[in-house]
Amino acid sequence: MEAFARPIPTLVICELLGAPYERRDEFSKHTALVFGTDVPPDERFAATQHVLGFIAEQVEAKRKDPGDDLLSDLIRHDVLTGEELTNIGMALLVAGLETTGNMIALGTFALLEHPDQLALLRADPALTANAVEELMRYLSVIHLGPIRTALEDIEIGGVTIKAGESITLSLSVANRDPEKFPDPEVLDLTRKATGQIGFGHGVHQCLGQQLARVELRIALPGLCTRFPDLQLAVPASEIELPEGASIYGPVRLPVTLNQTGTPRQTA
Repeated sequence: MEAFARPIPTLVICELLGAPYERRDEFSKHTALVFGTDVPPDERFAATQHVLGFIAEQVEAKRKDPGDDLLSDLIRHDVLTGEELTNIGMALLVAGLETTGNMIALGTFALLEHPDQLALLRADPALTANAVEELMRYLSVIHLGPIRTALEDIEIGGVTIKAGESITLSLSVANRDPEKFPDPEVLDLTRKATGQIGFGHGVHQCLGQQLARVELRIALPGLCTRFPDLQLAVPASEIELPEGASIYGPVRLPVTLNQTGTPRQTA
């Protein structure tokens, strides 16, 4: 996680926002707290305020010395308030780190647990884009929510949802709907997984989904081809997967990079 999965999206989002990468430790630990479902409300609020303060500082710095980055471009258009710029920057920073970082780690974990699929990806780079869609379907890092409110009475599956009532949707269950994806419990990188809703649906689709796809299409095959002997350093059953996080992913993912099985690095 610390050597590979988190640094990639952190570097990308810092480049996008024009934030200094060397200050990543200053905000990265707080972004994780923002998404923790078992984090006390006061700690989550404090973490949110810390990240907002960091972004507000970046916005002011860009006003004085704009650069070649998204925040500077938004400032140049001069249509957003400081609060709006800060909130946009906060959303991009927080959403761009935990989701993609965890997906890189989970994708690596899944491929190492399915060596036949990993072999397919290594043998055919043209499979990469399709593989990312299938991994997004199979894993669904956002497993809590989204929450939607009915604008009018509607019946779904024999249940009436009245106007004004709210429901919580399960993206992971929808992505394993056998009517949409035959044999949904099987990871198949050759499957046409178009229509998976790991990035949401309709007007609420993830704003950064194409950026995330690019990162995954580069990171996963890059790791697997550069280290052809990559394997888990511990049994899969020992990989800790936290229950108290709305963005799903392993706490640590120790791997070996050589045939001797000697742990040399952690991803």
